[in-house]
Amino acid sequence: MADQWLFKSETYDNCNCAVNCGCQFNLPSTHGYCQSAFVGNIVAGHFNETPLAGLKWAALYKWPGEIAEGNGKRQMIIDERADAAQRVALATILSGEACKPLSNFFSVFASCCSEFCETLFLPIRLEANPERRTATVDIPDIMRSSGKPIMNAFTGAPFHIALARPSGSFEFTYAEIGLGTTTVTGEMDMAFADSWAHYCVHHFNQDGLIRERSRLTAWLGGMGRRSRE
Repeated sequence: MADQWLFKSETYDNCNCAVNCGCQFNLPSTHGYCQSAFVGNIVAGHFNETPLAGLKWAALYKWPGEIAEGNGKRQMIIDERADAAQRVALATILSGEACKPLSNFFSVFASCCSEFCETLFLPIRLEANPERRTATVDIPDIMRSSGKPIMNAFTGAPFHIALARPSGSFEFTYAEIGLGTTTVTGEMDMAFADSWAHYCVHHFNQDGLIRERSRLTAWLGGMGRRSRE
């Protein structure tokens, strides 16, 4: 019987693109090459009988050109608190090997990589607030990142942008958009500042992305009800 699993993570991602990330708008990358750092907290999940909730993870990627052109490099980082079974389970999911081919972004990105760095087991500090578009990440000796909202140049107030992907996405159905600054050292050395950041829920199982009613759809439905009252 095939592995049965669930992975639901509240995730912060910062990449080197401007605030029109080509991955989300079917456009070329801002600089002609791609670098990205994902960090998440698993709020619900299991791999067969192995529980995963409460663990954190990170996945670092870089490509010399566009992602679809391949030749990328990847490194996975797994919460040091994970026991042996959880480490194997998370490595299997994050590697993209546990799902139907190309059915989630782990699988898609792995298919575009040719170099795979040693998986690390480290403490991962992630504090993220999707509503405020803020985040702080610290993985000792490997990664530091901070997220902040885009600010309205006229009023100085936070500028709220959200992205709905009801179909066509292999990553999420809804994301809050902000700015991030990240520095990575070691084998995945990279740095970018005030660039695209998004906050989403990665909700996958062995068949791929689980499409639930997005928060944006729910919000619009609420607005419609209020307008009829």
